[in-house]
Amino acid sequence: MPKVKTNSSAKKRFKVTATGKITHQKSFRRHILTKKSTKRKRHMRIDGVVHESNMNFVKRLLRLK
Repeated sequence: MPKVKTNSSAKKRFKVTATGKITHQKSFRRHILTKKSTKRKRHMRIDGVVHESNMNFVKRLLRLK
């Protein structure tokens, strides 16, 4: 039986916390930052948590399920 590969793009984008939650980087943070408010940019620094409805899909990509 061959080994099952983890999705390479998913392992770069998601991180599993110690409690089992899966985090991701917020979008819209790369460029065109002058028109965005400081508050908006500050909140984009914090990692987002994958929503419960997408959890099974992301776990399958990371081979956690």
